[in-house]
Formats: sequence, C-alpha cells, structure tokens
Amino acid sequence: MPQVFGSSFLLILIVILILASAVRVLREYERAVVFRLGRVIGGKGPGLILLIPFVDKMVKVSLRVLVMDIPPQDVITRDNVSVKVNAVLYFRVVDPNRAILEVENYLFGTSQLAQTTLRSVLGQAELDDLLAEREKVNMRLQEIIDLHTDSWGIKVSAVEVKDVDLPVEMKRAMAKQAEAERERRAKVINAEGEFQAAQRLSEAAAIIQSQPAALQLRYLQTLAEIATENNSTTLFPIPIDLLSAFTQSLSAARGQGTPQISRPASPTS
Repeated sequence: MPQVFGSSFLLILIVILILASAVRVLREYERAVVFRLGRVIGGKGPGLILLIPFVDKMVKVSLRVLVMDIPPQDVITRDNVSVKVNAVLYFRVVDPNRAILEVENYLFGTSQLAQTTLRSVLGQAELDDLLAEREKVNMRLQEIIDLHTDSWGIKVSAVEVKDVDLPVEMKRAMAKQAEAERERRAKVINAEGEFQAAQRLSEAAAIIQSQPAALQLRYLQTLAEIATENNSTTLFPIPIDLLSAFTQSLSAARGQGTPQISRPASPTS
C-alpha cells in the first residue's frame, strides 16, 4: 500500500510538471517565438498559450521600448579634436520572429551597431556642429541605425547624444574665444553708441548754426543748472553774442532820432 501511494504521488507530480511546461501565460507586451522540433511555427501571445511538452521550445520577446545606454566612445572629429561622447538609444522589437532568427542576440547586436555608428558619424562632423547642431546629429544617427536594424525586425525611435567631454586645453581655448567674442560685442555696442551720439550732436550743431538764438538759450539753461548747485562759486564767461540783441535794439532806437542833450558852448575870451 505505501508503494502504491508513492507511485501515485510520483505520477501526479510528473503530470503536474508536464502541464506546467505546456502552459505559458504571456503579458500584453510579450510575444513568444515557438520552435517545434527546431522549426519556427510562428509567434504566439499574449495571454494563455499551450506548448507540446518536450517538442515545443519557446523564446520570449518584449515589445516595449527598450532604453540602451551607449558607453562613452573616443571620437576624433573632422577638425582633429579628440572628444569622448556617450549617447542613449531608444528602440523596440516590431517583428519577434526576425529579431530571433536574423541575429543571434539582437540586444548585443544593436548595442555594437550603435557604438560603431556613433564613432563614424561624429568623426565626419566638426566640433562646432556637434555642439551647436546636436539635433541634426541625432537624426543622422537614428536614420543610419534604423536602416541597419530594419532587417532584424527592430525599429529605432530615437538616438540622443548625452555628453560631449572635451579636453581641458580645448575648454580653455573655448573660454578664451567666448571672452573675446563678448569683448568684441561690447566694443561694437560702444562704437554704435558713439556713432549715434555724434549724429545727434551734428544735428544739434546744424540747428544752432541756423538759429543763433538757440545758442543763447542754451547758455541761459546752463546758467540755471549751475545756479541750482549749493555752496559753489562758478565763474562763467558770458559771450558778447548774448548781448548783441540788446545793442542792436539800442542802436535802432538812437537811429530813430532820440533827442540828445546839447553841451553848452564855452565862453570866448
């Protein structure tokens, strides 16, 4: 009796193990590539799938977007500057069958392809383009990698260059260049200000030249401004032109026959 009970228990355990190996549950973002006696019979999932024990083999593939960090690569740009550049790659599997059949390890293959493409593309660009036009570099990387991985059933959605590590000497040179550029802009702005001020002064001089009375008003305005200062003594020369209007009025009055007092004649001896 104990032997029969032990045999039944062993048989039940074997059946459970067989059923466990035959039943698989896949999540919504998972697919299974099923091999039957070494031949692909297609993809299955998601949900509950049944396999023939000891006959079917399953390879699970995720359809979610995968984020892969591309390690720093030593790159020499077209203008012979050595930099270290790393990036991040976003891709997903769109055809599980090709991702398993066309490449041995699609994750490793995509990583190696991204590294070599990064070195190749950045080696054809200049440092200024790499720093200022990074969006174009990212699009170029995405196009090339996606073109090569299309046969693997992989879609590359984006490639982003993260960090560009410059040598210390190049950082110093760029800092000097930026400082010189700021000084140049300051000098240009100062020169523009001087030019505009000279234009305004030239226009003011032309107005004063055509209207001499404006110069006199300017002198009076300057006197009023100086008079507002406290505890100060200022010697301000008054130009003769300022009194010309009064002298002209006096001469005109005399020319109109203003009576003059005659001097008495001296007695003769």
